[in-house]
Order: sequence, then structure tokens, then C-alpha cells
Amino acid sequence: MIHEMTSWTPTPGNMATYVGRTKALTRNVIVIAEAVRGCMIVEAIGKKGINVRLTVSRDSLRQPQPDLFA
Repeated sequence: MIHEMTSWTPTPGNMATYVGRTKALTRNVIVIAEAVRGCMIVEAIGKKGINVRLTVSRDSLRQPQPDLFA
């Protein structure tokens, strides 16, 4: 049985999962804007609890898992 992978494109205002180089760098982010050359500006909660904005590659963003309680 072949499963088709649906293409998911991160859009501003949506939640995404950032997959970093290590498992410790994986976190949920909010997509703020689309930048140039396949980069996205995202906002995440930093180590000190302050919101931080990062520029990440679009390829590093994945569709978040469905919320069990939504």
C-alpha cells in the first residue's frame, strides 16, 4: 500500500515544528513572515522564556502533530 505524502507549505500565522540539528533544538514555532531564498522568519520561546525571532530554512519546518485536546 502506497501512502501519498501531502505537501505542506508553512504560511505566516501558522504554527510549525522546527527540526534543528539535534533533538534538543526541535521546538514549536509560529511563522511570522517569508524571507528570501527559501527562508522563513519564525518566533519561538527562548531559553529565558522570552520570545525570540529566528530565520530558518523552509526545509527545517514540519507540519506540527495534531493536538490531542483541540
